[in-house]
Amino acid sequence: MWFEDIIFFLAAIGALAGALGVVILQNPFYSVLSLVGHLLGLAVLFLLLNAEFVAAAQVVVYAGAVMVLYLFVVAYIGGTDEPLRPESGPMSVLGPLFALALAVELCIAFISSGLKALDSTGADISQAGGTDGFGSPGAIGELLLTDYLLPFEAASFLLLMAAVGAVVLARRRRGLEDEDARPPRRRDDTPPTETLEVRV
Repeated sequence: MWFEDIIFFLAAIGALAGALGVVILQNPFYSVLSLVGHLLGLAVLFLLLNAEFVAAAQVVVYAGAVMVLYLFVVAYIGGTDEPLRPESGPMSVLGPLFALALAVELCIAFISSGLKALDSTGADISQAGGTDGFGSPGAIGELLLTDYLLPFEAASFLLLMAAVGAVVLARRRRGLEDEDARPPRRRDDTPPTETLEVRV
């Protein structure tokens, strides 16, 4: 039991450090790498909850495929010289207030629902899963391909549209469209060629 407690605290600290790194780090490349560490910490926490399929999805889908897509977008767009937050204006005052209000609301929701489950053993999942097992890959795959097929496919289309939108925005930002739309250069506009004099 003490081994699982140690693994839980290490994974929780890693998940929290990764989440803070996403917000604090200025470089978007390192921010994405921090998000990978956060997802790996969540995968370990899911393993401790006997949710093997969700842990594998965290590593294979999110920390693997989706993070590679994020790194591709970050490498394509590149770093930005624009400030991360406005120095003045209403958003510089309202932004932290909204963030504080959201944090207080989340703390109230977590504490009110979490304190009731401290001394309990959790839900009885042996009866809920039936013969297939609750949370098993077979049961989750059956739900994804029957009851939740439309949301599952809609999520894949959203990821595809996000990738295409990032490429379009990066293309407009770098001015590649203006360069393509520029009329061809005339013969009179060609710069004169310089002759090199070679001495023997």
